[in-house]
Amino acid sequence: MELSELQKKCEECRACELWRTRTNVVFGTGDPDADIMFIGEAPGEKEDLSGIPFVGRAGQLFDRYLEAVGLDRGKVYIANTIKCRPPKNRDPDPEEQAACLGFLREQTRIIDPKMIVCLGRIAAYRIISPDFKISRDHGVFYERKGKILTAVYHPSALLRDPRKKDDMLADMMNIKKKADELKGIS
Repeated sequence: MELSELQKKCEECRACELWRTRTNVVFGTGDPDADIMFIGEAPGEKEDLSGIPFVGRAGQLFDRYLEAVGLDRGKVYIANTIKCRPPKNRDPDPEEQAACLGFLREQTRIIDPKMIVCLGRIAAYRIISPDFKISRDHGVFYERKGKILTAVYHPSALLRDPRKKDDMLADMMNIKKKADELKGIS
């Protein structure tokens, strides 16, 4: 299946009730051949309006981190665990996450990144481990099925608690370093 076909299927999805309140499906953006795939939890209001992940205040902060470590947003791939905005930006519930999981798995299979970076606790919980604690485990690298997995603070958490910004920068620098190492191997 091509990414465009998967996106069309996603846009037609009615597996949970979020389709009723969405403006746009926020499928993903970036390089479909990216070595790094960033996965957040769910679209916010700006993302729902534009159909593009991470374009609001948190996304603008995320862009500054990408730039600071020398990662080009156009050369990574950015998606979310769910593709429709939960009302009032609440956390996605388990049923909504389960409804979108197949889309995310297929999207990841098609893109086939070398590294998956979870943005925040919800994505890390879903992708890395149900006992993942973002305050304890951010920046730790794991290997699973030939992929490097890690998680960082969600950019919106940094807006609420700027004390975590230095940790985020250190984690992003390590992600860039690890990505450069992976390029040297292949």
